[in-house]
Amino acid sequence: MTHMPQEMLILAGGRGTRLRTVVNDVPKPMASVNGRPFLEYLINYWIGQGIGHCILSVGYRREVIMKHFGQNYRGVRIDYAIEETPLGTGGGLLLAVEKLDKSAPFLLLNGDTFFEVALAELAEFHLKRRSDWTFSLFKTNEKKRYMGMEVGTDGRVLSLQSGSDQPGQFANGGVYLVNPATLSSSAWTHGYKFSLEDDILPTLFAGGSRFFGHACNGRFIDIGLPDDYFRSSGILNG
Repeated sequence: MTHMPQEMLILAGGRGTRLRTVVNDVPKPMASVNGRPFLEYLINYWIGQGIGHCILSVGYRREVIMKHFGQNYRGVRIDYAIEETPLGTGGGLLLAVEKLDKSAPFLLLNGDTFFEVALAELAEFHLKRRSDWTFSLFKTNEKKRYMGMEVGTDGRVLSLQSGSDQPGQFANGGVYLVNPATLSSSAWTHGYKFSLEDDILPTLFAGGSRFFGHACNGRFIDIGLPDDYFRSSGILNG
């Protein structure tokens, strides 16, 4: 497989307020799972699939993340995009994307979710469909928690249904393959707070960007809520 992504950008700048009752001394992505930071599992998984450069978008308690990973982790260069004020998932992305090569699609991840996705398959799917944004999808029965997605038979995203009530629907798993050119628009002013899910994605979709969804059967965990955080210890045990 050619055209394998070499760079990943992880959104790790949030406060994790819903998890504060059980994790209150570190940023949410650094929550301990089986004695190791959640973010470590995430980065290790993708390094194992060939990623060679990682950009971490950090804000709240960023010194904890920066001290742990430094500038080089397991032979992979680590760069940081620092939010001096909270910028949201969208604002953090726009700040961090400036540190990318921009000549090839990059992997975009949420720092509080772990989703087993085969990178080679995702890259091949992205390339064959000439996709601008490829979403890794999973099925969920949870209502209004995840961005639901309606997809056609070829995987083309037909609608973004944030907070959909449909059980067993496809939902956004927080693992994206992105063409950086889609983020070069003047539609957003850097340094301002935006939401990826509520601002950037709907704007791009309405503007004609090619969105495709790739259904994946790998394990998925979102540590955003205490119950799921506790459940993660049984999933991330490697």
